[in-house]
Parts: sequence; structure tokens; C-alpha cells
Amino acid sequence: MEKSNYTRFWRWHFYAALFITPLLITLTLSGIGYLFYTNVENNWYKNEFFNKSSQTQQLTIDQGMEKAKQTFKDYSVSKVIVLEDPYNTRLTMTNKDGDQKYVFLDSNYQIVGSQNPKYTFSNVMREIHSSLFVGGTVVNYLVELAACWAIFLLLSGIYMTFKGRALKKEPNPGKRQKNLKWHALTGTIITIPMVIIIFTGLPWSALMGDFIYSAAQKYPSIGTPALKQNPPTSDINEIPWATRKNEAPASTGGSHAEHNGMASMDNTSNPSGMITVQQLMNEVKQADISKPYSIIYPKNEQGVYTVSKGSNTGVTGLDVSPYDEVTTYFDQYSGKMISKVGFEDYGILAKWFTWGIPLHEGHLFGWPNKVLNLVVCLSFLLVIFWGFRTWLTRKKKNSLSAPPNLSSKLSVGFIIFMLLLGCMMPLFGISLILVVLIEIILSFKKKFQNVNIAK
Repeated sequence: MEKSNYTRFWRWHFYAALFITPLLITLTLSGIGYLFYTNVENNWYKNEFFNKSSQTQQLTIDQGMEKAKQTFKDYSVSKVIVLEDPYNTRLTMTNKDGDQKYVFLDSNYQIVGSQNPKYTFSNVMREIHSSLFVGGTVVNYLVELAACWAIFLLLSGIYMTFKGRALKKEPNPGKRQKNLKWHALTGTIITIPMVIIIFTGLPWSALMGDFIYSAAQKYPSIGTPALKQNPPTSDINEIPWATRKNEAPASTGGSHAEHNGMASMDNTSNPSGMITVQQLMNEVKQADISKPYSIIYPKNEQGVYTVSKGSNTGVTGLDVSPYDEVTTYFDQYSGKMISKVGFEDYGILAKWFTWGIPLHEGHLFGWPNKVLNLVVCLSFLLVIFWGFRTWLTRKKKNSLSAPPNLSSKLSVGFIIFMLLLGCMMPLFGISLILVVLIEIILSFKKKFQNVNIAK
């Protein structure tokens, strides 16, 4: 039975590697790219991030935003990112079609430059890493499926390493044995860190990501606090009587923008009695909220200004320690801070991913985190390389040379192991049903062929 388990693990390990290796290489390389996006962007976008405008007149931030609005017609400001020196302030501007533009203001709040968010290095790497730059539900599921089967590859590889001959000394090891040894040894060493990296990336996935998000929303005691899910509202009585019945500025960000708290409001001229951004920044300073932070505009006349510091923002110069992560809400009319949600208010699930995501991205504990992730990713590519070399040394001409398909019954241990993985990773579990059906069909086909040969 033990030999049967080994052969079946070997067979599934082989086919899984064969089909998902191209995806795994793409995800790993794009992950390495994203790992160093801050280093790349600080050099590639030096002008936008750090330089000064030729205009030296000192403006207020609201005047700078008004100037940006006049420069980029049909766009309005939806988000302001206030960074520490020497970074320039970044505006996220959105038009009625949901298209965005980044605009950078220097210390005088003069326009330095702009970017198309779709083609910044970080966003390109993130799009390749999460959706192969194609997007769509099918592609998102495919990426998640590759990540799930990668975990199976690592765990089944551990089993075969200790049950097989990979690490056993041989007097005159051949080329295949040497490749197999390095494949098994490196895979064993990186299994734990690689599984951690994969699992901390699952919050972005299609199926498990939605499940994690829903669980965090449904159970605030272990996930996201109710206050963060349902922000407070501004006191509408603060609106001046003369303008109270005026139509409120409409959100133009669409459902995706609203989900991310980025609905756009054109309030740079303060049409409905809203406080200016400069006034808000004064209130933020009085509340002892230090830079860097982002300001998200109210969605409607009852909405609030959301000022937040995040540990996994994906914005160069904005990430903070998980312990410093905080979301605060300010009344859009009076400027008073209404409420505040910090890391200490999160449930255990939210805390885990507040730590896990920056660990996955490589900035939880500075450059050592980047180096560790880089070493693990490069080692994973070497595991793939040595696995491919091992297969080539045993592959026969004009044959796939796959491990044999056994007709023996599955052991209880094998079934329990696969069921556990299937429950932990639902998409893997669904694909597993398909794999079992294929194996059954192949088994019947083999029996049918044997019967015909016997006749």
C-alpha cells in the first residue's frame, strides 16, 4: 500500500507540475518584480516622486487640486495621498468612466507630473501576478488553482523525498539521481516558507479571497470591526442652510470604486459647506496622525472623510507597520474626528492578514524580508528547473514517460490527506474531483485494453 501511495503521489505530482509550471514561473517572476517595485519606482519615476515644478509660487493644497482639475478636464479628485518628505503629494483623479490618473504636487502644491495608473511598474507587476494582465473570472480562478496545486506539489514532494531514494547516498550517482537530489533537497528546505508565501497571497484570490473577505465581514469579532465595515455619517445639520437643499455632488467612481472607498467627489470649490482638504489636514495633525496617510473623499452628502494608514497599500512611500495601521473618520462639515479603528481593534483573522500581506509583499520587516522572499522565489525556480531536468533524463523518445497509473485501492491516509487539502482550498477540492474522474476513466480504459489483448 505504501508503494501504491508513493506511485500515486508521484503520478499526480508529475501531471500537476507539467500543467501548471508555466503559470508558476510567471507568478514567481512577477512576484519578484513586485517585491522590488519601490526600488524600481523610486528610480523610474524620480521626477514625479521627488522633483520640483518650475512654478515656485506657494499654493494651498486645495488650490493645487483646483489647478490639477483645470489641467485635466473631466477628472475630479477622489483620493489624496500625503507622504513623508522627500516624496511629493499624490492625487488620484477619476473621470465619469472610472478611468484614473495620478497627479503629483510638490511642496508648493504645484503640478510636477502625472501618470496613467494602468502602466506604472507596480500595477503592471500586480496585474500579471494576480490575473496574468488579462483579468476576468476564469483567469483569476486559474491563478488561484495554480497556487493551490503548488502547495500540493510541495507537500507531495516532501512525502516522496522521505519515502523514496532521492536523498539516499549512491556510490556512482547518475545525472538523473543528481538532479533528483537537488530537486528534492531544495524543495524540502523551502516548503514551509513557500507555503506561507502562497497562503498569505490568497486574500487576493477569486474563491478563497472572497471567502476570507466574507468571513471577516460576517464575524467582526475575528475579522474586520463593524465600524470599519459601516463608517459613521457626517452631521448633515452642519451644512449651511442656504445650500442644504442643493443637489449633492454625485459619485462617479462606479461600484468598484465605492467598494474600495474611492468614490469621486468634486468638492475642491467647497460647494456644499464641506471643509477644505487643508482644514482637514490641520484636524488630522491635531489628532496626532502622522504622515504618511491617505485621504478618501466622502461618497455623498452624509459621507465622511476617511483618513487611513495602511500596512499593505501597494503605494510607494505609504506602507506602515501593521501596528500603526489605522482608519479614522472625520465629519466633512465640521472636521471633527468622529471615530477611529486601529490594529488593536481587529479580530484575529484581520490581524493575521494585516501581518501576512506585507510579509507576502516583502516589506513587513524591511530589506531582510525582501531578501528572504527573493531567496525563496529563486530557490523555487531552481526546484522547477531540477524537476524538469530529472524528467528529461528519464523521458523516452516520443513518449511522455509519465509515472504508471495504478489500479489498486486508495489508502485511508491518502484519502484523508487529499480531503484536508480540498477543504482548506475549495478550488483545489473541486479540481480534485475532476482529477479522480479522469483517473477512473483511464483505469477503465486500461482494463478494457487488457481484456481485448487477452481475447
